[in-house]
Amino acid sequence: MRTCAACGASGLVAYLKVAGDAGPDGLIPTTDKFGTALADIVRCQNCGHRQVDPMPPDAVLEDAYADAASDDYVEEEAGQRETARRALTRIESHLQPAPTNGSGARRLLDLGCWVGFLLAEAEQRGWDAVGVEPSLFASAYARDRLELEVHTGDLLTTPLPLGHFDAIVMGDVIEHLPRPADALARMAALLRPGGIAWMALPDAGSVVARGLRARWWSVIPTHVQFFTRASIRTLLERQGWTVLDISTAPKAFSVRYYLERVGGYSPGLARGLVRGAHAARVADRMWAPDFRDRMAVIARPRNGD
Repeated sequence: MRTCAACGASGLVAYLKVAGDAGPDGLIPTTDKFGTALADIVRCQNCGHRQVDPMPPDAVLEDAYADAASDDYVEEEAGQRETARRALTRIESHLQPAPTNGSGARRLLDLGCWVGFLLAEAEQRGWDAVGVEPSLFASAYARDRLELEVHTGDLLTTPLPLGHFDAIVMGDVIEHLPRPADALARMAALLRPGGIAWMALPDAGSVVARGLRARWWSVIPTHVQFFTRASIRTLLERQGWTVLDISTAPKAFSVRYYLERVGGYSPGLARGLVRGAHAARVADRMWAPDFRDRMAVIARPRNGD
């Protein structure tokens, strides 16, 4: 029987008919295939959570994420690092004061770290930082180009020390997971007492998401879960977590990058906008518009309070 990934209820109902395929680029993080998912989306009548149905097989997702490769985020390094710095500031504001190892450095784990820009920023702030990334391309970039400690592997099974980390990051990750509760259990086991998790994810209950529906830019082949603020809180609390904060989480990219995404709706309009931005000499300017449809959640396992 189909059940809600957030609250566990049955009785999911049809919501959006968006079934399609990932296209020739596969499951990359910078697609503009807006309005397409790997299956139609259903809605939980109990908590409002949305998810694809049926869920794609684990093996299909594992292979696709291992093969995922894109230079787009690499080319947007400045904005990615600025977004990472903002996230780290929020994380650090919720940490308990005592260090946990002989060097005095705090320990951070980034699950799904992609090419590692947040890890690099964390190291510059004095963290001992390690990442796990399934993409062969992205994890190799993190190790070879940024000289980071990044393991290539599955987020939930790669061997890591239990009770070890002060903070765990999952930025734009939980919406990709067929069983998000398993990820929360994994994080709880890896955190030291008092440790926290920070997650960034699309907000399917936002005004933008509800207005655009199937044409929302977060309805893309890589996403299988569509959380609202209420449903991510429900999931966390059911799994034994205390939610400390939920806020919007805009991303910094170049003006050009944002305008190019308009191509998911109108390629011609996107090309015209990019030409105009170049003519106005603002195409490479960093921009972080807050559409209020991406949220950051900070939580702590209750057994670590």
